[in-house]
Amino acid sequence: MSHTDNRPIVAVVGRPNVGKSTFFNAIAGEMISIVKDTPGITRDRIYADVEWLDKTFTMIDTGGIEPDSSDVILSQMREQAQIALDTADVIIFMVDVKQGLVDDDMRVADIIRRSSKPVVLAVNKVDSFQRDMVDVYEFYNLGIGEPFPISSVNRLGFGELLEAVSEYFPEGADTDAEDEAVKIAIVGKPNVGKSSILNKLAGEDRAIVSDIAGTTRDAIDSRIMHDGKEYLLIDTAGLRRKNKVKEELEKYMIIRTVAAVERADIVLLVIDATEGVTEQDAKIAGIAHDRGKAIIIVVNKWDAIEKNDKTVNEYTADIRNTLSFMTYAEIVFISAKTGQRLNKLYETIDAVNENHSMRVATGVLNEIMAQATAMKQPPSDKGKRLKLFYITQVAVKPPTFVIFVNDKELMHFSYTRYIENQVRETFGFMGTPLRFIIRERKDDK
Repeated sequence: MSHTDNRPIVAVVGRPNVGKSTFFNAIAGEMISIVKDTPGITRDRIYADVEWLDKTFTMIDTGGIEPDSSDVILSQMREQAQIALDTADVIIFMVDVKQGLVDDDMRVADIIRRSSKPVVLAVNKVDSFQRDMVDVYEFYNLGIGEPFPISSVNRLGFGELLEAVSEYFPEGADTDAEDEAVKIAIVGKPNVGKSSILNKLAGEDRAIVSDIAGTTRDAIDSRIMHDGKEYLLIDTAGLRRKNKVKEELEKYMIIRTVAAVERADIVLLVIDATEGVTEQDAKIAGIAHDRGKAIIIVVNKWDAIEKNDKTVNEYTADIRNTLSFMTYAEIVFISAKTGQRLNKLYETIDAVNENHSMRVATGVLNEIMAQATAMKQPPSDKGKRLKLFYITQVAVKPPTFVIFVNDKELMHFSYTRYIENQVRETFGFMGTPLRFIIRERKDDK
């Protein structure tokens, strides 16, 4: 099992029309996973999870975020380059051999160089590696290093380029003591109270062990001790950007969210009680769900709601309905302003963290499966009946199970869901998604 934690993030930056999106789509190609019951997040194609040789990484297409305005192209590019630099581990800076080296390339190169993030220079639209090399070498003048010739349309030169990019991937996940800390990302739409929750969680307990520079210029991850346990609050990159107008751009926010969620174990999705759960909340939840993260839905500003004895139930039903693809999510009602039920939040985080990393003994799993199949017969098709031979847990964060069956085709999504429900009935697993991998094995009696 390749583990999905801490995938490196690679961002593609460059002037409009140098072919960023063509490149992105060619690389992401078949690998864009559209998860059936997740609201339209992956379809936006701002990011894609890519597997190349033995490497997995997340690629971000900043070209997907050109604001629809006659705004000066350069300021847009600066903004995009900045987003990419904030969130990415490695930058691919793309230029166009047909247009040659232009002033704007120089300007973007300056921004990128200042960031001291690793950058690989890709020269796109090279039709003939023999003929065009002289023009490719001109890009040495950017001072970024060796230019890699590629053709996105013909899919040439990708191997060398990705090889160079992957040299900069951080070695393995951060091991050492850091791993003891529970990593938490606080995400949500602008102005729902993310910062106040972060400050409140850190607040009284602000015995911060150390401030680690986060992924951005001004984001600092906070290490907190609470009741003798260590927590790492991941700063959602750029919450404190001055530029409010751009801040509202949904796609920017999604990219930042992807970057924060990628590094977390547990995601706190903050919802404004006075607004209720929105389409945009569902998108953000979809990111966490796609990445198999544990999730707690934090309904903030609960003090501002007129309540009667039914309010909590109605509100919960509304959330469950809109986020129907993650019935496992925990829901907590709080007020960061008054501090109401904030201590409950730490308890929930601990419980959910335990579930996210829980291991279940194989014997017990197989008992549950045997009972489940006895209660509800596996489906059959054209006289062939599905048989489930064996189930075992192969990973945690999220708990991942392999079920061996006689015929994968017969294992319908709904029957997998049924088995999941039986497992959940025994172990709860609240707050964490479960993954099931179906493998075929010939009928051995």
